[in-house]
Amino acid sequence: MLENIGRMFMGTTSRIIITTILSFVIAVNGPRRLGAFGIVFDPTNYGQNLLTAARALEQINNQVRSLQNQTQSLLNQAKNLTSLPTSVVGQLSSTINQTNGLISQAKNISFDVQKAQQDFERLYPRQYAAAVSSDKMVQDATARWDNSYDGLKQSLTLQSAIVSNLDQDGRTLQTLMANSSAAVGSLQAQQSGNELLALQIKQSLQTQALMATQARADTLRAAEQQASSAAAKERFTRFIGDGHAYTSGK
Repeated sequence: MLENIGRMFMGTTSRIIITTILSFVIAVNGPRRLGAFGIVFDPTNYGQNLLTAARALEQINNQVRSLQNQTQSLLNQAKNLTSLPTSVVGQLSSTINQTNGLISQAKNISFDVQKAQQDFERLYPRQYAAAVSSDKMVQDATARWDNSYDGLKQSLTLQSAIVSNLDQDGRTLQTLMANSSAAVGSLQAQQSGNELLALQIKQSLQTQALMATQARADTLRAAEQQASSAAAKERFTRFIGDGHAYTSGK
């Protein structure tokens, strides 16, 4: 719309200049046509009129150039305020929510700090006391195995989700690069840059989530081995007893 107004303005100013010049010619040539009726031609007045007309024309030209600059400035501002026709923010947010949902599905030993500490101390003791029954040790061993299994399963699920998003991230990157190259103003360029940064942050969050779940799975397996060793030591001690049953000669 601003471009149409600019073109209309250019045509109007051109007509003003032409009208001014024609008026000047008529004003200058008028006395010459009336010379037969006794009007004397005054060169000095003619020169002054010519100089005045030239100055008036120059002022009009300056005003035209000023208005042209203002029109171009408005056109540039309109371009700079034009936003991107599409956005990938919703898509990126959806992927992040999906990742968070997979993390929240952690079972047994969760990512809650206080609960994780309590469950770990209960299921992964440094050693078993003599008062703990064998059935309780078997139950704890089963729970530890379930924790390790769920940890590995969650890590594998998150890995699969991240890998499945790689193709989508590639297409998103191509879209953002195209939007950045075709940006018509500062706003579109800034939006493209922000969305490229958002894509990078999303990938960084996915990497952190993957590292967290993988480290959780590795930690649960290592803790399971440690607790199993403690349980095996206690069962062996109970089996041997005080050693009198194995005294030689009896």
